[in-house]
Amino acid sequence: MGTSVPLDSPPAINASPEPDVVIVGAGSAGIAAALRLVAEGLTVAVLEARDRIGGRAVTRAFKGYPVDLGAHWLHAGPINPLVKLGFVRGEPLRRAPTEGHFYVRGRPGSRAQAAALDRAFAMADRAMTQAARTAEDRPAAKALPPGMGPQGRRVCAIHGLVSGRPLDQVSLHDFPSMEYADNLFIAGGLGAYVARLGKGLPVTFRAAVRSIDWSGQGVRVESTAGTLRAKAAIVTAPMAVLQAGGIRFAPALPNAVQQAIHGFTQGIYEHVILHWPDAPFRGPDRLATLTGTRRSPPGLLTRIDDTPFHFFELDQPHAAQFDRRDPYAPARFAREVLAEHFGHRALRRLSVVHATGWRNDPWSRASWAVIPPGRAAIRDSLKMPVGERIWFAGEALSRAQWGTAGGAWEEGERAAAQLCAALRRRETAPDHGTIRTAP
Repeated sequence: MGTSVPLDSPPAINASPEPDVVIVGAGSAGIAAALRLVAEGLTVAVLEARDRIGGRAVTRAFKGYPVDLGAHWLHAGPINPLVKLGFVRGEPLRRAPTEGHFYVRGRPGSRAQAAALDRAFAMADRAMTQAARTAEDRPAAKALPPGMGPQGRRVCAIHGLVSGRPLDQVSLHDFPSMEYADNLFIAGGLGAYVARLGKGLPVTFRAAVRSIDWSGQGVRVESTAGTLRAKAAIVTAPMAVLQAGGIRFAPALPNAVQQAIHGFTQGIYEHVILHWPDAPFRGPDRLATLTGTRRSPPGLLTRIDDTPFHFFELDQPHAAQFDRRDPYAPARFAREVLAEHFGHRALRRLSVVHATGWRNDPWSRASWAVIPPGRAAIRDSLKMPVGERIWFAGEALSRAQWGTAGGAWEEGERAAAQLCAALRRRETAPDHGTIRTAP
């Protein structure tokens, strides 16, 4: 596989040793929270374990083209704050096409075959949307209707891909209902866009937070870059990192909070990045469905931004097969599957330039967080502050946009707004030493 050239993050700006608020993580949620707090006149210090801004949104240059290694889609445009902000800023947004490619054994499928897949999708979406209106929280797979026909398996596979886990492991109340017609992309990469939004913020890189002491009136945050004291902290670290004990809290978090954190499971979505100049697909940014052979790509996004790059997407079951194999196994798998559909001659100019591994990244440990069946309530419980000194934020806490950079941004702003209100109450309270603690 080839090498990538990093697209620079904004330079770090020194933070105050005693800011009003410490923010853990410089991803989309952390940046949104910091911007909101600064706008309210508060001082912030953002601690980032990596050497860049963006978290699971990062853009790298391959063969001179910017390519996203993490978040790429701007889902649910009408409610996505990054879309609204992008239009205000004049960012180069473009709508994702709603029509895609449909191939059967390497040849374009008929209209009737493509229509059968569309009908199966419509049946599944309608059934799951209606079932989710009931109070019972069950696996999303249980709501799938009979009669989807031969394309039913394909529908389940694609929904499992975008959910991060097979549908029998996803809460019906958490099923992603974002309409594909409302999705957008951004030229130059979503990761680069998020990094631009963080320009000018006081971010300390390579500052992995080890502990947060909230035993006093404020917080004491220890990281590999030193110790900071503040009035409060916003923690945007991924749920999988918190589950692994990446941050120690003293005193320990309340049981209800710990149970909520450990209630999530790891959502896995990876992609093998292909450089394939003579691929048979025409038109930029189109999803391709390949059927009719023994194996099919879980997902395939073609000619990204009208370039020779394509994403061969891996769902959780496929990605798990490569965890104890050599790093070139995903690339070999992608080539083998595509050869089944188009033949080896069609792949003569195909090269694999990168394969992502967010599930093995120590600062992410997953692509996003997923709520299993029966645990839909845990998200809201984590939106409550702990002792009015610790707030949690991130994509995991967004109901409508979970698993996305837009959802993370939304939650960062929400946590910042709640924190500002709490600080105002604290300043006007007659007894500043009385701090309410979450049960």
